[in-house]
Amino acid sequence: MAGWIPFTRTLLLWCLGLPATALAAPLFDAHLHYNQSQRSSVSLEDVVSSLTRNDVRHALVTSRPPQLVQQLYQQAPDRVLPMLGVYQTLEDKESWYMDRQLPERVEADLKSGHWMALGELHLFAEHRHRPVFHALVQLAVTYRLPLMIHGDPAVIDTLYEMAPGHPVIWAHAGTFPYPDLLADYLGRYPALHVDVSVRDGRIAPAGVLSDDWYQLLILHPDRFMVGVDTFSPGRWQDYDQVAAGIRHWLSQLPPDVAQNIAFENANRVLRGSRTD
Repeated sequence: MAGWIPFTRTLLLWCLGLPATALAAPLFDAHLHYNQSQRSSVSLEDVVSSLTRNDVRHALVTSRPPQLVQQLYQQAPDRVLPMLGVYQTLEDKESWYMDRQLPERVEADLKSGHWMALGELHLFAEHRHRPVFHALVQLAVTYRLPLMIHGDPAVIDTLYEMAPGHPVIWAHAGTFPYPDLLADYLGRYPALHVDVSVRDGRIAPAGVLSDDWYQLLILHPDRFMVGVDTFSPGRWQDYDQVAAGIRHWLSQLPPDVAQNIAFENANRVLRGSRTD
């Protein structure tokens, strides 16, 4: 019988030809980028306008270079939560873990700015034992900042060997975004949270929430966050459409679960940490 409720819900939506009503509650966008390469087409004011127009009350934003998001924070300090990115250029994404001077620079930034999280760190299994990665994990622990990881399951395992109980946001539901795998990892690590940015088509094909994701989300209503992931200027231009799609699949969940994932989980994890 466990699979009957979501099957009935999906079948009913299909038979009636009616989409679920879009969630009207505010969003907390837990995964945004605002990079120098985007600034010529998307101004600081444009970013704030997109968030305001879509009732995104709070947004976790990282930038390349990291100082840019501090400017955005000054523009909207009640709405923008700066996340310290460690990349100065796009190429750094592929090689940051080999830069032995990086931890020193990151700590200097942590001491001099206002930050609410550290990341997004792109790292895959074969590089998970690099000393630079371990040093950045230790900085996140020392400064009590949630750490956003874009990486393989083995990276999450290694991280929690180093820092048991530290809050981690697993970007994009990981590199293998399968509900069974995610359920396993959420059971292993109580401080692990999952950001499902850019996975909307997998979660809700053709706009209808899939049964396996429905079950996962209602079993772990306090562990998931949403995000648009503005990785390109075009993604900022599509912000309204993507936010509406997120609200659409959220509305197919029980209201309390939808509210947690839309806002409360990110608010609890992210607004309780900061450096000044």
